[in-house]
Amino acid sequence: MINIFRTFNPLNIFWLAVLLFIMRAGYVLYAPEKVQLALAEPFVKSMLPVSYADTVSPGFSVLLAGIVVLGQALLLNYLINYYNLLGRPSFLPALMYIVLSGLFQHFLVLSPPLICNFFIIWLLFKLLDFYKAEDAKTTAYDVGMIAAAGTLIYLPFVYLMVCVWIALIIFRPFDWRDWAASLIGYATVFFFIAVFYYLNDRLNHFYQIWTPLGTPFTGIALLDKYDFLLLIPVIIIVILGLFKLQENFFKSYVLIRKTFQLLFFFFIIAAFSFYVRPAFGLSHFLICIVPVAVFFAYYFLYASKRWFYETLFFLLLIGIIYFQFNTF
Repeated sequence: MINIFRTFNPLNIFWLAVLLFIMRAGYVLYAPEKVQLALAEPFVKSMLPVSYADTVSPGFSVLLAGIVVLGQALLLNYLINYYNLLGRPSFLPALMYIVLSGLFQHFLVLSPPLICNFFIIWLLFKLLDFYKAEDAKTTAYDVGMIAAAGTLIYLPFVYLMVCVWIALIIFRPFDWRDWAASLIGYATVFFFIAVFYYLNDRLNHFYQIWTPLGTPFTGIALLDKYDFLLLIPVIIIVILGLFKLQENFFKSYVLIRKTFQLLFFFFIIAAFSFYVRPAFGLSHFLICIVPVAVFFAYYFLYASKRWFYETLFFLLLIGIIYFQFNTF
Protein backbone atom coordinates (compact mmCIF):
# COMPACT_ATOMS: atom_id res chain seq x y z
CA MET A 1 0.00 0.00 0.00
CA ILE A 2 2.80 2.43 0.86
CA ASN A 3 4.29 2.21 -2.63
CA ILE A 4 0.96 3.24 -4.15
CA PHE A 5 0.99 6.50 -2.20
CA ARG A 6 4.68 7.16 -2.81
CA THR A 7 3.70 8.41 -6.26
CA PHE A 8 1.85 11.62 -6.93
CA ASN A 9 -1.18 10.13 -8.67
CA PRO A 10 -4.56 11.95 -8.39
CA LEU A 11 -6.24 8.52 -8.36
CA ASN A 12 -4.89 8.16 -4.83
CA ILE A 13 -7.58 10.58 -3.63
CA PHE A 14 -10.14 7.84 -4.33
CA TRP A 15 -8.12 5.30 -2.33
CA LEU A 16 -7.82 7.78 0.52
CA ALA A 17 -11.62 8.08 0.63
CA VAL A 18 -11.99 4.28 0.62
CA LEU A 19 -9.48 3.89 3.45
CA LEU A 20 -11.22 6.66 5.40
CA PHE A 21 -14.53 4.79 5.17
CA ILE A 22 -13.00 1.45 6.18
CA MET A 23 -11.27 2.93 9.21
CA ARG A 24 -14.46 4.54 10.55
CA ALA A 25 -17.13 1.97 9.76
CA GLY A 26 -16.44 -0.08 12.89
CA TYR A 27 -17.10 2.80 15.26
CA VAL A 28 -20.57 3.45 13.83
CA LEU A 29 -21.57 -0.17 14.54
CA TYR A 30 -20.67 -0.01 18.24
CA ALA A 31 -21.04 3.70 19.04
CA PRO A 32 -23.56 5.00 21.61
CA GLU A 33 -26.92 6.24 20.38
CA LYS A 34 -25.88 9.88 20.68
CA VAL A 35 -22.53 11.66 20.72
CA GLN A 36 -21.75 15.19 21.80
CA LEU A 37 -21.45 17.82 19.09
CA ALA A 38 -19.15 20.66 20.15
CA LEU A 39 -17.94 23.04 17.45
CA ALA A 40 -16.54 25.92 19.52
CA GLU A 41 -15.88 27.17 23.02
CA PRO A 42 -19.03 27.84 25.12
CA PHE A 43 -18.46 31.61 25.13
CA VAL A 44 -18.49 31.59 21.31
CA LYS A 45 -21.59 29.42 21.16
CA SER A 46 -23.44 31.93 23.37
CA MET A 47 -22.62 34.68 20.88
CA LEU A 48 -24.02 32.92 17.83
CA PRO A 49 -27.45 34.05 16.58
CA VAL A 50 -28.38 30.42 15.86
CA SER A 51 -28.27 27.30 17.98
CA TYR A 52 -27.48 23.70 17.16
CA ALA A 53 -28.17 20.40 18.84
CA ASP A 54 -25.78 19.40 21.62
CA THR A 55 -25.95 15.74 20.58
CA VAL A 56 -26.25 14.03 17.22
CA SER A 57 -26.25 10.49 15.90
CA PRO A 58 -22.78 8.92 15.71
CA GLY A 59 -23.19 8.21 12.01
CA PHE A 60 -23.77 11.89 11.24
CA SER A 61 -20.86 13.00 13.43
CA VAL A 62 -18.50 10.45 11.86
CA LEU A 63 -19.64 11.53 8.38
CA LEU A 64 -18.91 15.18 9.13
CA ALA A 65 -15.58 14.29 10.70
CA GLY A 66 -14.68 12.13 7.70
CA ILE A 67 -15.33 14.97 5.27
CA VAL A 68 -13.26 17.32 7.45
CA VAL A 69 -10.39 14.82 7.72
CA LEU A 70 -10.27 14.19 3.97
CA GLY A 71 -10.19 17.93 3.28
CA GLN A 72 -7.46 18.47 5.85
CA ALA A 73 -5.43 15.55 4.52
CA LEU A 74 -5.47 16.99 0.99
CA LEU A 75 -4.58 20.47 2.27
CA LEU A 76 -1.67 19.08 4.28
CA ASN A 77 -0.52 17.08 1.28
CA TYR A 78 -0.64 20.21 -0.87
CA LEU A 79 1.35 22.15 1.73
CA ILE A 80 4.10 19.52 1.93
CA ASN A 81 4.38 19.19 -1.84
CA TYR A 82 4.17 22.94 -2.48
CA TYR A 83 7.22 23.60 -0.29
CA ASN A 84 8.85 20.29 -1.33
CA LEU A 85 9.44 19.39 2.31
CA LEU A 86 9.90 15.68 1.60
CA GLY A 87 12.14 16.07 -1.42
CA ARG A 88 9.66 14.73 -3.95
CA PRO A 89 5.86 14.86 -4.35
CA SER A 90 3.69 12.04 -3.03
CA PHE A 91 0.40 11.35 -1.28
CA LEU A 92 2.06 9.94 1.84
CA PRO A 93 1.31 12.98 4.08
CA ALA A 94 -2.40 12.65 3.27
CA LEU A 95 -2.30 8.90 3.90
CA MET A 96 -0.56 9.27 7.24
CA TYR A 97 -2.91 12.05 8.34
CA ILE A 98 -5.97 9.91 7.61
CA VAL A 99 -4.50 6.92 9.44
CA LEU A 100 -3.50 8.94 12.52
CA SER A 101 -6.86 10.72 12.62
CA GLY A 102 -8.48 7.31 13.17
CA LEU A 103 -6.06 6.08 15.81
CA PHE A 104 -8.54 6.16 18.73
CA GLN A 105 -12.31 6.19 18.91
CA HIS A 106 -12.24 9.68 20.44
CA PHE A 107 -10.70 10.90 17.17
CA LEU A 108 -13.52 9.67 14.95
CA VAL A 109 -16.23 12.22 15.72
CA LEU A 110 -16.37 15.91 14.97
CA SER A 111 -14.70 17.91 17.74
CA PRO A 112 -13.07 21.33 18.27
CA PRO A 113 -9.49 19.94 18.14
CA LEU A 114 -10.26 18.36 14.77
CA ILE A 115 -11.63 21.64 13.41
CA CYS A 116 -8.53 23.41 14.75
CA ASN A 117 -6.32 21.37 12.44
CA PHE A 118 -7.55 23.62 9.64
CA PHE A 119 -6.02 26.54 11.54
CA ILE A 120 -2.80 24.59 12.16
CA ILE A 121 -2.37 23.88 8.44
CA TRP A 122 -3.21 27.51 7.67
CA LEU A 123 -0.66 28.62 10.25
CA LEU A 124 2.02 26.45 8.66
CA PHE A 125 1.32 27.97 5.24
CA LYS A 126 1.82 31.43 6.72
CA LEU A 127 4.79 30.58 8.92
CA LEU A 128 6.74 29.07 6.04
CA ASP A 129 6.30 32.38 4.23
CA PHE A 130 8.58 33.91 6.87
CA TYR A 131 11.57 32.22 5.24
CA LYS A 132 11.68 34.31 2.07
CA ALA A 133 9.59 37.33 3.04
CA GLU A 134 11.45 40.63 3.04
CA ASP A 135 8.93 42.19 5.41
CA ALA A 136 7.20 39.78 7.80
CA LYS A 137 5.04 42.23 9.76
CA THR A 138 1.91 41.65 7.66
CA THR A 139 2.30 37.87 7.82
CA ALA A 140 2.98 38.06 11.57
CA TYR A 141 -0.23 40.02 12.04
CA ASP A 142 -2.14 37.41 10.01
CA VAL A 143 -0.80 34.46 12.01
CA GLY A 144 -1.71 36.22 15.24
CA MET A 145 -5.30 36.48 14.02
CA ILE A 146 -5.28 32.83 12.93
CA ALA A 147 -4.07 31.76 16.38
CA ALA A 148 -6.82 33.84 17.98
CA ALA A 149 -9.45 32.33 15.67
CA GLY A 150 -8.30 28.85 16.68
CA THR A 151 -8.59 29.86 20.34
CA LEU A 152 -12.26 30.69 19.78
CA ILE A 153 -12.79 27.09 18.67
CA TYR A 154 -10.57 25.37 21.24
CA LEU A 155 -9.01 27.29 24.14
CA PRO A 156 -5.72 25.29 24.39
CA PHE A 157 -4.95 26.61 20.92
CA VAL A 158 -3.82 29.81 22.70
CA TYR A 159 -0.46 28.18 23.37
CA LEU A 160 0.25 27.82 19.67
CA MET A 161 1.10 31.52 19.75
CA VAL A 162 4.37 30.24 21.19
CA CYS A 163 4.89 28.37 17.90
CA VAL A 164 4.47 31.66 16.06
CA TRP A 165 7.28 33.21 18.11
CA ILE A 166 9.45 30.10 17.67
CA ALA A 167 8.92 30.39 13.90
CA LEU A 168 10.05 34.02 14.08
CA ILE A 169 13.21 32.87 15.86
CA ILE A 170 13.88 30.06 13.38
CA PHE A 171 13.04 31.82 10.12
CA ARG A 172 13.70 35.53 10.77
CA PRO A 173 16.37 37.80 12.20
CA PHE A 174 15.07 39.43 15.36
CA ASP A 175 12.80 42.43 14.79
CA TRP A 176 10.58 43.49 17.67
CA ARG A 177 8.01 44.84 15.22
CA ASP A 178 7.34 41.32 13.89
CA TRP A 179 6.67 40.09 17.42
CA ALA A 180 4.48 43.09 18.18
CA ALA A 181 2.52 42.57 14.95
CA SER A 182 1.69 38.98 15.94
CA LEU A 183 0.43 40.13 19.36
CA ILE A 184 -1.62 42.93 17.80
CA GLY A 185 -3.15 40.43 15.37
CA TYR A 186 -4.10 38.15 18.25
CA ALA A 187 -5.52 41.04 20.28
CA THR A 188 -7.55 42.30 17.32
CA VAL A 189 -9.84 39.26 17.35
CA PHE A 190 -10.48 39.46 21.08
CA PHE A 191 -10.96 43.21 20.87
CA PHE A 192 -14.05 42.57 18.75
CA ILE A 193 -15.16 39.88 21.21
CA ALA A 194 -14.85 42.46 23.99
CA VAL A 195 -16.86 44.95 21.93
CA PHE A 196 -19.62 42.35 21.57
CA TYR A 197 -19.65 41.81 25.34
CA TYR A 198 -19.76 45.56 25.91
CA LEU A 199 -22.66 46.11 23.52
CA ASN A 200 -24.58 43.34 25.29
CA ASP A 201 -23.77 44.74 28.74
CA ARG A 202 -21.69 41.69 29.65
CA LEU A 203 -18.20 43.17 29.69
CA ASN A 204 -17.74 42.11 33.31
CA HIS A 205 -17.91 38.48 32.10
CA PHE A 206 -15.18 38.91 29.48
CA TYR A 207 -12.43 37.83 31.86
CA GLN A 208 -14.21 34.48 32.37
CA ILE A 209 -13.03 33.40 28.94
CA TRP A 210 -9.53 33.06 30.39
CA THR A 211 -10.35 31.48 33.75
CA PRO A 212 -9.57 27.91 32.56
CA LEU A 213 -5.95 29.00 32.05
CA GLY A 214 -5.61 29.29 35.82
CA THR A 215 -7.65 26.24 36.80
CA PRO A 216 -5.66 23.51 38.59
CA PHE A 217 -5.19 20.33 36.59
CA THR A 218 -7.38 17.54 37.96
CA GLY A 219 -7.06 14.51 35.73
CA ILE A 220 -6.85 12.82 32.39
CA ALA A 221 -9.18 10.50 30.52
CA LEU A 222 -6.93 7.45 30.31
CA LEU A 223 -6.61 5.13 27.37
CA ASP A 224 -8.12 1.70 27.52
CA LYS A 225 -5.38 -0.82 28.27
CA TYR A 226 -5.82 -2.37 24.83
CA ASP A 227 -5.41 1.01 23.14
CA PHE A 228 -1.87 1.23 24.44
CA LEU A 229 -1.01 -1.52 21.97
CA LEU A 230 -1.76 0.90 19.15
CA LEU A 231 0.92 3.24 20.41
CA ILE A 232 3.64 0.62 19.93
CA PRO A 233 3.83 0.86 16.10
CA VAL A 234 3.30 4.64 16.33
CA ILE A 235 6.29 5.07 18.62
CA ILE A 236 8.40 2.73 16.46
CA ILE A 237 7.57 4.69 13.29
CA VAL A 238 8.30 8.03 14.97
CA ILE A 239 11.70 6.79 16.20
CA LEU A 240 12.58 5.35 12.80
CA GLY A 241 11.45 8.58 11.15
CA LEU A 242 13.72 10.62 13.43
CA PHE A 243 16.68 8.38 12.59
CA LYS A 244 15.94 8.66 8.88
CA LEU A 245 15.62 12.44 9.20
CA GLN A 246 18.92 12.59 11.06
CA GLU A 247 20.65 10.70 8.24
CA ASN A 248 19.51 13.23 5.64
CA PHE A 249 19.27 16.33 7.83
CA PHE A 250 22.39 18.18 6.68
CA LYS A 251 21.86 17.06 3.09
CA SER A 252 18.51 18.86 2.98
CA TYR A 253 17.76 22.43 2.03
CA VAL A 254 17.78 25.03 4.80
CA LEU A 255 14.00 25.51 4.55
CA ILE A 256 13.43 21.78 5.09
CA ARG A 257 15.71 21.66 8.13
CA LYS A 258 14.09 24.70 9.68
CA THR A 259 10.58 23.41 8.97
CA PHE A 260 11.19 20.09 10.69
CA GLN A 261 12.55 21.94 13.71
CA LEU A 262 9.35 23.99 13.77
CA LEU A 263 7.19 20.85 13.43
CA PHE A 264 8.98 19.31 16.40
CA PHE A 265 8.13 22.34 18.57
CA PHE A 266 4.58 22.30 17.20
CA PHE A 267 4.15 18.75 18.45
CA ILE A 268 5.63 19.44 21.90
CA ILE A 269 3.59 22.59 22.53
CA ALA A 270 0.35 21.11 21.16
CA ALA A 271 0.76 17.96 23.24
CA PHE A 272 1.40 19.75 26.53
CA SER A 273 -1.29 22.38 26.03
CA PHE A 274 -3.72 19.84 27.55
CA TYR A 275 -2.96 21.47 30.90
CA VAL A 276 -5.41 24.27 30.06
CA ARG A 277 -8.28 21.86 30.60
CA PRO A 278 -8.94 20.75 34.20
CA ALA A 279 -10.08 17.44 32.73
CA PHE A 280 -9.71 16.59 29.07
CA GLY A 281 -10.27 13.75 26.65
CA LEU A 282 -8.02 12.08 24.15
CA SER A 283 -9.51 14.14 21.34
CA HIS A 284 -7.13 16.90 22.45
CA PHE A 285 -4.25 15.07 20.82
CA LEU A 286 -5.83 15.51 17.40
CA ILE A 287 -3.99 18.84 17.27
CA CYS A 288 -0.72 16.87 17.41
CA ILE A 289 -1.27 14.70 14.35
CA VAL A 290 -0.26 17.25 11.69
CA PRO A 291 3.46 17.24 12.62
CA VAL A 292 3.41 13.51 13.39
CA ALA A 293 1.89 12.76 9.97
CA VAL A 294 4.76 14.65 8.30
CA PHE A 295 7.37 12.66 10.26
CA PHE A 296 5.55 9.45 9.34
CA ALA A 297 5.50 10.43 5.67
CA TYR A 298 9.21 11.22 5.73
CA TYR A 299 10.06 7.79 7.07
CA PHE A 300 7.87 5.85 4.66
CA LEU A 301 9.11 7.86 1.68
CA TYR A 302 12.77 7.09 2.34
CA ALA A 303 12.55 3.66 4.01
CA SER A 304 14.36 1.08 1.89
CA LYS A 305 13.29 -2.34 3.18
CA ARG A 306 9.86 -2.75 1.66
CA TRP A 307 8.90 -5.90 3.54
CA PHE A 308 9.60 -4.14 6.85
CA TYR A 309 7.85 -0.80 6.31
CA GLU A 310 4.86 -2.40 4.59
CA THR A 311 4.49 -4.89 7.47
CA LEU A 312 4.82 -2.14 10.06
CA PHE A 313 2.16 -0.02 8.38
CA PHE A 314 -0.11 -3.03 7.91
CA LEU A 315 0.11 -3.88 11.64
CA LEU A 316 -0.79 -0.31 12.56
CA LEU A 317 -3.72 -0.25 10.16
CA ILE A 318 -5.07 -3.64 11.20
CA GLY A 319 -4.69 -2.74 14.88
CA ILE A 320 -6.75 0.44 14.44
CA ILE A 321 -9.53 -1.37 12.59
CA TYR A 322 -9.51 -4.35 14.96
CA PHE A 323 -9.94 -2.29 18.12
CA GLN A 324 -12.80 -0.36 16.54
CA PHE A 325 -14.72 -3.56 15.80
CA ASN A 326 -14.09 -4.98 19.28
CA THR A 327 -15.44 -3.39 22.44
CA PHE A 328 -14.01 -6.03 24.85
